[in-house]
Amino acid sequence: MATQHSRSAARIMMAPAVVLLLGWMLIPLIMTLIFSFKKYLPMRGGDLGWVGFENYVRFVSSSAFWPSVSATLIIVGGVLAITIVFGILLAILLNQPMWGQGVVRILVIAPFFVMPTVSALVWKNMFMDPTNGLFAHLWRFFGAEPVSWLSEASLPSIVLIVSWQWLPFATLILLTAIQSLDSEQLEAAEMDGAPPLKRFAFITLPHLSRAVTIVLLIQTIFLLAIFAEIFVTTGGAFGTRTLTYLIFQRVLESQNIGLGSAGGVYAIILANIVAIFLMRIVGKNLDA
Repeated sequence: MATQHSRSAARIMMAPAVVLLLGWMLIPLIMTLIFSFKKYLPMRGGDLGWVGFENYVRFVSSSAFWPSVSATLIIVGGVLAITIVFGILLAILLNQPMWGQGVVRILVIAPFFVMPTVSALVWKNMFMDPTNGLFAHLWRFFGAEPVSWLSEASLPSIVLIVSWQWLPFATLILLTAIQSLDSEQLEAAEMDGAPPLKRFAFITLPHLSRAVTIVLLIQTIFLLAIFAEIFVTTGGAFGTRTLTYLIFQRVLESQNIGLGSAGGVYAIILANIVAIFLMRIVGKNLDA
C-alpha cells in the first residue's frame, strides 16, 4: 500500500513530464488564440496590430468555409464506415485457422505503416491514373471508357485512399478484441442450434462494441486533420478541400497568420463538437 511519502515522491518525479506536456500543448494553443485576433503578415510588415474578430468573420464568411466543413465530415464519415465494417470482416477472417496465418496478418497490417504521401502517390499514379493506371486498363479490358477518378469521383477516391491506409489499424484493434472472446460462448450457441449470423449479432458484435468505440474515437481525431492525401492527389480541387486544407490555402494566399489562426480555432471547435457527439453516442460503451 502506497504511503503519503511515496505518493508525494511520485508526484514530484512526474511533475517535469506533466509540465513539459502541458507546455507542449498549451503554448501553441495560446499563441494561436493571440494571433487569431491580430493582423500578422510576416512577409508584408509583420505585426500590424489587433483586429478583434475580423479574422473570424472573414474566415467563416468565405464561400469555401461550409463546403470545406461538409467535405471534412463526408471524408471522416466515409472512412469510418468502411474501416469499421471491413475491419470487422477482416478481423473475423484473420481469426480463422489458415496456412501462413502470421504472414497474412503482417501483409494486411502493412499499409498502416506506409507514409500518407507515399500511399496517395501510389494510388494516384498506379491505380487511378486515367491513362496508365490499373483501373484504366481494367476498364478498357471490359470495353468501357476509363474514369478520371480524382476529378470525376474525387471525394469517393479520397475516401478509398484514406480507408486503405486506416483499415489495418481498425483490423488490428478488432482482431485483438475478437481473440479475447470466450470461445465457449460461441460453442454453446452453436450446440444450441444458433446460426452463424445470430452468433455474430448476439455474441461477437456486442463483444466488439468497446473496440469499435476506440477505433471511432482515435480515427476521428486523426481524420479531422487529413491533409497529405489531398495535397498529393487533388490539391483541394473538385470539392475535396477540407477545413485543414482551406486553412493552409488561406495562409498561403494571404500570408496572414492571423487569418490562418482563426481557421485553426474553428478546426479545434469542429473537432471538439465531433468528439463530444461521438462520446455521447458510443462513449458509454467504455464504461460497460
